[in-house]
Amino acid sequence: MLMESVTRSFAVALLMVSAQVVYAQTGGDAWVVRNFEVEGAQRIAVGTIYNYLPINIGDTITPQRVLEGIRAIYAAGFFTDVEFRRSGDTLIINVLERPTIEDFTIDGNSEIETEQLEESMRAVGLARGRVFDQSVLANIQQALTETYFARGRYGVQIDTPVEELGDGRVTVAINIDEGLRATIRQINLVGNTSFSDDEITSGFQSTTANWLTWIRADDRYTKVALEGDLEVLRAVYMDRGFADFRYDSVQVAISPDKRDIFITVNITEGDRYTIADITLAGDLVVSAEELREQIRANPGEIFSQDILSISEQLIRNRLGQDGYAFATVQAIPDLNEETLEADITFFVDPQSRVYVRRINFNGADNVNDDVFRREMRQLEGTYLSNMLVERSQVRLQRLPYVQTVEFETVPVPGMNDMVDIEFQIEEGLPGQFGGGVGFSEYYGVTLNANFVHANFMGTGNRMAVQLNGGDFFKTYNVSYTDPYRNIDGLQRTLSFNWRDMAQYTAATSDFSTETATISSSWAYPLTEYQYVTYGLSYSQGELATSYFSSDQANYWVKNNGRPIEIPGSQGRSWATAVDTWDLTLGWQFDSRDRVIFPNRGTRVSLNLSGSIPGSDAEFYVTNFEATQYIPLFGDWMGMINSNIALGEAYGDYTTTLPPFRNFYGGGPGTVRGFKESWMGPRDSLNYPSGGNFLFANQFEILIPTPEAMANQARISLFYDIGNIFHTGGVEFYDRLGDPISHAFDSDSLKQSVGFAVEWLSPMGLLKFSLAAPLNVVEESARHWGDRTEEFQFEMGQAF
Repeated sequence: MLMESVTRSFAVALLMVSAQVVYAQTGGDAWVVRNFEVEGAQRIAVGTIYNYLPINIGDTITPQRVLEGIRAIYAAGFFTDVEFRRSGDTLIINVLERPTIEDFTIDGNSEIETEQLEESMRAVGLARGRVFDQSVLANIQQALTETYFARGRYGVQIDTPVEELGDGRVTVAINIDEGLRATIRQINLVGNTSFSDDEITSGFQSTTANWLTWIRADDRYTKVALEGDLEVLRAVYMDRGFADFRYDSVQVAISPDKRDIFITVNITEGDRYTIADITLAGDLVVSAEELREQIRANPGEIFSQDILSISEQLIRNRLGQDGYAFATVQAIPDLNEETLEADITFFVDPQSRVYVRRINFNGADNVNDDVFRREMRQLEGTYLSNMLVERSQVRLQRLPYVQTVEFETVPVPGMNDMVDIEFQIEEGLPGQFGGGVGFSEYYGVTLNANFVHANFMGTGNRMAVQLNGGDFFKTYNVSYTDPYRNIDGLQRTLSFNWRDMAQYTAATSDFSTETATISSSWAYPLTEYQYVTYGLSYSQGELATSYFSSDQANYWVKNNGRPIEIPGSQGRSWATAVDTWDLTLGWQFDSRDRVIFPNRGTRVSLNLSGSIPGSDAEFYVTNFEATQYIPLFGDWMGMINSNIALGEAYGDYTTTLPPFRNFYGGGPGTVRGFKESWMGPRDSLNYPSGGNFLFANQFEILIPTPEAMANQARISLFYDIGNIFHTGGVEFYDRLGDPISHAFDSDSLKQSVGFAVEWLSPMGLLKFSLAAPLNVVEESARHWGDRTEEFQFEMGQAF
């Protein structure tokens, strides 16, 4: 800034001297110009110079007019020198043109892409065919150096040679030696006695090299990161009672080879204070009693700036509910150095109540406006509530076809109590259309054709048509979901499904099943976070066994539904017809901030489905699922996922739960590391038989990912525990032919630990896991043994 000021002053002085020289040539008298002549112009047209000249024929020439003329022509940027002379009544304009850039090259850059550099330089006039300005080149050299400094490359060297070619042409080159990246070698704290260096720096963004550095790049020094770390340092002390804490100085040193950074912070801890009294002051437009309920600090507790900040925010939120969206609340401590006590005064300034004029949605061109408006909890024409706006944001980003949502409140010009809310929406993939090959351990290789769209024709309705086929099954499914059937948010789903299966999973024994199902289900919101679901479906099914079917399959077919015996060349087999009317009833609580890759919230569901008495098969299935996201430290999160399901037959004519409703375990959905569908009971052919009781829990630590990947990928460490059980009604045997029980037993719960990755690709959600099973039962003369699979992956739809 100082250099620019000096340069500007020097240029003005030169112009004043030039003006005085021209004026002195006439003996100091003013004169009237009758003609113009231009000298020195080669590439710049004379008419262009006249266009910039603020003097016309007939004007009187004075030093001020000369100064204005020189300044105007020089400001055009085409000339390095401008001179005015007088010849009689003619004003002679002598110019020295700037050269043009014949060629321009950039070499040596790898940290910054060449295209990015060329685009930035073209914007300031440094490109082939442009007029060359040495000052622009110098500014670019300085800006590039600062850019590399910001990226930790303090050894960067940038040369900008300019070669004159004659005829007013030059070549310009930018040669970059990026040097090596400097990293933080040491962080020193001086003056801390109450807390160790590790306790303080554990929350720093800047750190020395560690095993996650290759992902997070947190060993690179930046001024912004250091400023954030100093706030973390202050919080460590201010949140633990040190109300008069301060840091005295911060030194950042770089090694002579410019590869290592050393940071030293000198601090004064001060004394630890307790809270003596808490009062409210200011304009209390909401009753003091209600505001006091928002204060989380109490007299007698250790002073904590974090608790005070939370209390400030809660008070602001409460004021925001009544339309005081821009209220300011400040907790002011009064420290008594003798008693080491602090009196806290919360000063409240509600400012004006604010109303919402208009709500706008920007960035989403493929979604109807009413689809977004029905998610709004903040309404137009009512007073602004920050809590309702934030809830509206969450509801928008929970839509499966929305990737990110940001908002801002914009004051209406000329009105201090009216705002517009601008939602900026980035659309995600609404679904998929096409076909391909899929794979999972559960179903094996599958061929599919599908049309799945969560935003069908911009309406926000979900339309799905899926055709799947494999070695042992074919399925056809059509469903249509209207999430807002009426103004109360009633959701309706209509579906039709047809299945022709030779096996229930890729690993099970032959069991031919052909079913057709038509169903209608409804979901009604009880509160903002709770729904009740109910539905009715009708199914027609035919089940048949063969020579390759297990004893358990044959037993169920012979004793349930409307069985018939089928003679064959390889022995007798059985078939049965099963027609059922099924009712479903459920309850769901969901406070997650998004459907795919949520960062916080809870999802709990409890569902009960069963056939109506009088159906060919009488049974019920109940299922409990719960998922909880837990903030741990920094950007690290924990996730707990539990799934418990039980199915039983009832009445006198159904022996056990139908085999097509059995549960299977192992793999991504239950216990990773154990082969998918192979957990639990085995049938007489040593294939998975499934069970009527599922118990599975997954505990994960979600590893922070770069912001650019946060909505596309998730990485975690996990611990899984669970198994599949059978509570009775079906006989199972070990390898020696002795009866074996598969009733629930905590000692039989399978466990594994490992590493998992989920990636939202254009094909759907891909899941990969590398697991180590912890309690594998090896195969023996009596026991079948567990099937394990350390590496597993699954492709599935995310919509």
